[in-house]
Amino acid sequence: MGKILIIDDEKSIRRALKEILEFEDFEVDEAEDGKEGLEKATSQYFDLIFCDIKMPKMDGMEVLSALQKEKVDSPVIMISGHGNIETAVEAIKMGAFDFIEKPLDLNRILVTIRNANEKNNLVEEKKVLKKTVQRFKGSSIIGETDRIIQIKEMIEKVGPSEARVLVTGENGTGKELVARSLHDNSPRKDEAFIEVNCAAIPAELIESELFGHEKGAFTSAVKQKKGKFELSKNGTLFLDEIGDMSASAQAKVLRALQENVIQRVGGEKNIKVNPRIIAATNKNLRKEIEEGNFREDLYHRLSVILIHVPTLNEREEDIPLLAEHFLTMTCAEHGIPRKKFSEDALEALKNTKWSGNIRELRNIIERMVILCDHEITGFDVNTFSNPRS
Repeated sequence: MGKILIIDDEKSIRRALKEILEFEDFEVDEAEDGKEGLEKATSQYFDLIFCDIKMPKMDGMEVLSALQKEKVDSPVIMISGHGNIETAVEAIKMGAFDFIEKPLDLNRILVTIRNANEKNNLVEEKKVLKKTVQRFKGSSIIGETDRIIQIKEMIEKVGPSEARVLVTGENGTGKELVARSLHDNSPRKDEAFIEVNCAAIPAELIESELFGHEKGAFTSAVKQKKGKFELSKNGTLFLDEIGDMSASAQAKVLRALQENVIQRVGGEKNIKVNPRIIAATNKNLRKEIEEGNFREDLYHRLSVILIHVPTLNEREEDIPLLAEHFLTMTCAEHGIPRKKFSEDALEALKNTKWSGNIRELRNIIERMVILCDHEITGFDVNTFSNPRS
């Protein structure tokens, strides 16, 4: 802790406290009344503030209240020669870090400063953690190639609207990330983002998953269940791999999009729903329509906006950025000291054929972080990946 502000109308108290703090190598500033102290505390940063309670112009409790309103997050230690338990409790309730009675005890002061310093460190760690979590959540798309910039611009334009979006691209390219970014840029961002992987759910269960079911609708339906359409009615419903959806489910989804109503499996009651629909597929839906596997009318309902996500091999200039991101994330997740890539490692990553796209890149980097030395080399990359022929 470096810089401390003392707010007290008694010059002798300020001088004595300043001498103690400067002896402990702190930088100290003073204010002789509450008004001057508030001006200093709001115009510059202090690691800690000592504030007397009884002062002219503006007393310490008023200063404390004003600091809270101005969102000054420096720990405030209230000091008073007229203190009592009620005053101390009130000060703590108002946000003071601690309360010390005069005459000031040196050991008590130093212990309080140490505790305040620990609090500051925790606050800073929390801020860093929040930024790290936000960065790792995947809410931002990493890349600077033209095609990725175009996708980011499209998300900024389309996100705030209610338009349905169809995201296309190979497996592992980041279609879900695009869907989440659209949700995060929409007025629905504080509502639920519900994902359904249509390829992973058996055809006989997909309708129950999407629309829910009533008790007794089928053998294992022992109680009523809400479907994803109901759960996401005010948020976003992401239908991943929609090209694998059964014909009967496609018909019911089409009705839900047309009328904004659904019926649970085994039920007759119409339930109003209005989620924003974002769909994704790794298939060529035009070809699936020609072959009779996908409804053309549903395709047109879903594809108001089309966003195609390129393969990783089509955006190789982004690979170093992605690699550094996954390196940082993996080290943090596993509690491993920060590692680094050599120049030839980054070149080797760019020259690798990524059949699994970003998902494969992330898996290989995680493997190398765990198994390789402090510096990941080109030899390591070639050992764990598939160089282009």
